[in-house]
Amino acid sequence: MGRDPAGAEQEYVEYVTARLPALRRLAYSLTGDSHRADDLVQQTITTLFVRWSKIRQADHLDRYVRSMLVNAFVDERRLGWARVRLFAEPPPVAAPEPDSVEDRSVLRAALAQVPRRQRAVLVLRFIQDLPVAEVAEILGISAGTVKSQTSHGLAALRRLLGEQPLAALTSTQER
Repeated sequence: MGRDPAGAEQEYVEYVTARLPALRRLAYSLTGDSHRADDLVQQTITTLFVRWSKIRQADHLDRYVRSMLVNAFVDERRLGWARVRLFAEPPPVAAPEPDSVEDRSVLRAALAQVPRRQRAVLVLRFIQDLPVAEVAEILGISAGTVKSQTSHGLAALRRLLGEQPLAALTSTQER
């Protein structure tokens, strides 16, 4: 027999509470926008709640939930509401802070211009520091596709940024 519903709900709350910061970091890395990241996380944990009775039995629960979030991000553009914009232009950005913050902002802006699938691969590989095989499993693609998407994504970033900021990224590409 299954567990009682109150116990399952408590298990869900404990899991989400523990994983929420990591899910938000991943979502923010993918979107580059805190509000969109919050929406993406909310969408993911809502779906997780609805399917919790089955999903909680997954062998690699964290990997499964990470896949849900990344797939929701990749599929987001297909939805009609994703094309609705409240403003013609984004609001002006405040003056940059210290160099490291400015560098991150420049990288985020460039990453936002990379195609979504490539961006997802780059974020999972280099920001989440996941190996090729795990990224392939999360995205449901082959390891070779992960490597080619990584290569294409890094090439796009190089075109946007120049060579200097990516030296650290390319050294881990073959892992």
